[in-house]
Amino acid sequence: MTTKEHVGQEEITTTGFPAGRGFKAWFQKHLVWIALGALLAGLVIFLAIDSVAGATDSRRLSARNPAPDGGMAVAEILGRHGVSVTPTETFEDTLEALSNKDDATVFLFDAQGFLDRSQLEDITAAADRVVVVTPRLRTLNGLAEGIRPGGVVPEAIQVIEPGCGQDDALAAGRVSAQGSVFSGPVVCYAPRGSGPGLYAESADGRVIVLGSRELLDNQHVALEGNAALALRTLGNNADLVWYLPGIGDIPASNSSPTLNELAPRWLAFAGPWLGFVALLAIVWRGRRMGPLVFEPLPVVVKAAETAEGRARLYQDSRAVERAARNLRAGTLSRLARHFNLGADATTEAILDTTARHVKLPATEVRSVLIDFMPESEGQLVQWAQQIERIEQEAIAR
Repeated sequence: MTTKEHVGQEEITTTGFPAGRGFKAWFQKHLVWIALGALLAGLVIFLAIDSVAGATDSRRLSARNPAPDGGMAVAEILGRHGVSVTPTETFEDTLEALSNKDDATVFLFDAQGFLDRSQLEDITAAADRVVVVTPRLRTLNGLAEGIRPGGVVPEAIQVIEPGCGQDDALAAGRVSAQGSVFSGPVVCYAPRGSGPGLYAESADGRVIVLGSRELLDNQHVALEGNAALALRTLGNNADLVWYLPGIGDIPASNSSPTLNELAPRWLAFAGPWLGFVALLAIVWRGRRMGPLVFEPLPVVVKAAETAEGRARLYQDSRAVERAARNLRAGTLSRLARHFNLGADATTEAILDTTARHVKLPATEVRSVLIDFMPESEGQLVQWAQQIERIEQEAIAR
């Protein structure tokens, strides 16, 4: 037994550790083993949860799905009645399962139409019977060409009688399900008494189409004769392969074609030639710009170059009137600034001041600066020279 002594206000054990520190020291000493134990416990819990979750499947009509839209109930009942149920998820696993069994039935639910014709033909050849639920037209074409879609069951109809002489349908009696109807050599459960029905069978009896998931799912299988029809249809043989195709079953040949595959064959020969011709046209018609000149920014452009460039633009567009207005406005603005008339100076004030500083009469100054408007490029050049002389003479004085 550990004895305790009181020194002042602190409680000390005979081991030399203050009370409460012994556990801390022990914890630090065995920290590695504690961490390993916690890791091992977590691993065991994870494996247990994973094993439980792995036994179930959330996909519709899956033999491992206990949810209302699953098919576990039918699979379990078939197993209790001596039918060996083998769930498969890939096309290869399905063929392997069929290769080990004689006279096996395949339950096929390919809602997205992943399988192509060749795959469906391989399954049909390897199985004694194929029961397919709500197939697409592509699936029907690969299984039995004599069975075709025929519409849907009206919502007002809740219970459907067999209406045929097929043994399984007669033994099951009426069913309760909504879904699609199909036409074929043998048709049962026609909503209107005749025509397409929920149950369609090929002429040789090896392909059976069920038009509703409600005939097999956990939520509706107990209604009316749904369970009896499902069990008799799927339990015809001692072995049942429960196959739900996935996206991994899509053949590689079904991938989207490349641009080379889409292009016509002649493009392989004409394409390079057209590219060469286009290059020649670019060289022939392209504008010779000369080598690039690298200059540090900002670049200062001389006023004369700017004026020349703008004049060329005006010349190319034959904008004589616009060029004249710009020349007149620029001249008047410079004259007003030179005579300190201010930004709000009127045209008359600028004319009067300019006329007093040149030798020309005021009427001639007005005619040149205001009244005259050139109509051709030649007149524009002469007029520009006149207003330049007036401006230079006014500024010189």
